[in-house]
Amino acid sequence: MQSPAPPPGAATVVDVEQAEASLVEHYPRLVRLAYLVLPPTLGRNRRVLTAHAVTQRALPRGRTGTAPPSIPAQRGGARRAADPAYAYVRARVLRAALDAGRPLLRAAWPRRAQLPPLLPQVWGLRLFPKSGGADELALDQRLSALTGPGRAAYVLHGLERLDDAALRSVLGAAGCDVEEVTAALAEAGGLRAEDGSEAAALLASPEFDPCSLHARPPDLMRRRQHVKAVVAGLAAVLVCGALLGLPGDSWGPEGAAAPSYARNPAAQAALDPGKLTRVAATAWQGSARTDFSVWPARGSLTGDRELLRRALAVWARPGGTVQVSATPGTPAGAPPGPPQLLYAGSVDGARIVLFHDGLRLVRYAEPQHGTSGAALDFARVDGAAAPESGAVIVDRTDGNVRYLTAPWVTGAAVRDLLAPDAAPRRLARTKDGVTAPFPSPAVSASCTGWNALALTDADGTRLATDLGELVPAHLTAGRPDAPRESRPGDWSATACSLAAARSHGVRSVNAWAYARQPLPEAGGEARWVCTRAETWRGGGPRILALFRAPGVAGAVVAARSQNAPACGGRDPRVLAGVRWKSRAGTWYLVAAGSPGLGSVTAAGTTGSGPTLAVRVARGTKASLSGRTRDGVRIDPLG
Repeated sequence: MQSPAPPPGAATVVDVEQAEASLVEHYPRLVRLAYLVLPPTLGRNRRVLTAHAVTQRALPRGRTGTAPPSIPAQRGGARRAADPAYAYVRARVLRAALDAGRPLLRAAWPRRAQLPPLLPQVWGLRLFPKSGGADELALDQRLSALTGPGRAAYVLHGLERLDDAALRSVLGAAGCDVEEVTAALAEAGGLRAEDGSEAAALLASPEFDPCSLHARPPDLMRRRQHVKAVVAGLAAVLVCGALLGLPGDSWGPEGAAAPSYARNPAAQAALDPGKLTRVAATAWQGSARTDFSVWPARGSLTGDRELLRRALAVWARPGGTVQVSATPGTPAGAPPGPPQLLYAGSVDGARIVLFHDGLRLVRYAEPQHGTSGAALDFARVDGAAAPESGAVIVDRTDGNVRYLTAPWVTGAAVRDLLAPDAAPRRLARTKDGVTAPFPSPAVSASCTGWNALALTDADGTRLATDLGELVPAHLTAGRPDAPRESRPGDWSATACSLAAARSHGVRSVNAWAYARQPLPEAGGEARWVCTRAETWRGGGPRILALFRAPGVAGAVVAARSQNAPACGGRDPRVLAGVRWKSRAGTWYLVAAGSPGLGSVTAAGTTGSGPTLAVRVARGTKASLSGRTRDGVRIDPLG
């Protein structure tokens, strides 16, 4: 027999068994709500773990809890809205997610949700949802600009289909006051007006599903170094008493380096600052090579033997407090012999030393006073030629970057790739070749501009950009089998795609505008661009096919691939397709291939030439392929 409904306005008592049953039944939805409401500044791995933590802590502590007033049923959610246990658990999840985004106050104890979750925890892995498309990325960026209550209002309207009256009730139950609720509704309403009717589908996409995850390892080299440092520290504690009583012949203090008890002659020679290789200032002028091997030793501290000794010792044996990083594919071991000194000087309140050992660039940094917080960075640069050895990042501070330029560089400037018509901004340089600071795109969360470094020498001007590593990536353009130096206009629509290549050991990135396509219904001419990021280790290139519709500022990613020969020097052929909606609201599958394709087939239709446009229903999955004039089949990228 069904129990009578409580009178209007009466509080509904929910016991812990009801709350647990509702939480288990709707767990994926509750975790998605928490993930979307949590601040994106946490990072995707911590957002995933925190979303699960606040959801699992949503049960009442006692045997019963009082649910918030029931919410009128909305479209698609009648069953959930009529369930007081679901309303109770949802309110607790939202309250915890909103608390996690509030700033810590000095005069108050932190709330439980503001602390990192004790459980669940995942060791040795980084978890993040499946990557979505450009629309999901754009929505995530727009949500990050809202306040926590604003995100909650937007997400509840999109996923739970709640109207404004219901939103006021739910947000009030989640701990928001009247002013916060009013401001949140205004924020969410403004964003809904921009997004239109597709927001609900985007919120339900795998991009925002913290229950369907990818797993990747953390920085394995850094973790290995930390384990080694811990083992070395324990060994030092065990034997320090005996060592204190032994007479020593140490060269001097070694700062943040771990203890060393070996006396191997070859290893000791590599750590002797007096045996560092120092190239003459004019050696590059008569050399047949133009790379890091002919860089002279520069900087005001090249004669500071104590600093150089500490830098070499930390390189060989980084202590537990040293922050060690290495680009993918770069070994982080000790120097095989006395390295070459490139730079030693003071920059932005830190002492910086740069070495080159033939395979790697090594950067050591320590504070002006003491060695606490020392950092050690490795970057592979074997086979670097003049385009890749024109500059090295010497310092990053407050989102800005400084470069040490090669001795053959005669001028340096900054160019915004998204504003190709703007004049370059000249960069002042010290007598040692260190540039003035300027904003780096490697740490920017948005893409309102993309700064590139323009270096001028006797052979012309080259463009490079910071992708989060020691050596900037060289930017080229044109056919992959015959690339040329980039001009700013080559990247005006595709520079934001460089964000996908950050921190992957990228040596160079080529942009090739491989096709222009007239769109149906007099939609103008679209442009297709293929970008390929080559790495220093030779493998793992990242390839993107980008589609730019007329009248649109940027380009969207039509297809992507990794470790493929497409759009490269060995095989410059490429084929990609994307769905496009005309001004009349008709959906088409438009596809374009590189020159040399004789035909393209999509959705059962074959057209001659390298481009094709076929009318399709929205959401239809259609096959795509092409053939060269010689009859060789070409599969689409990705």
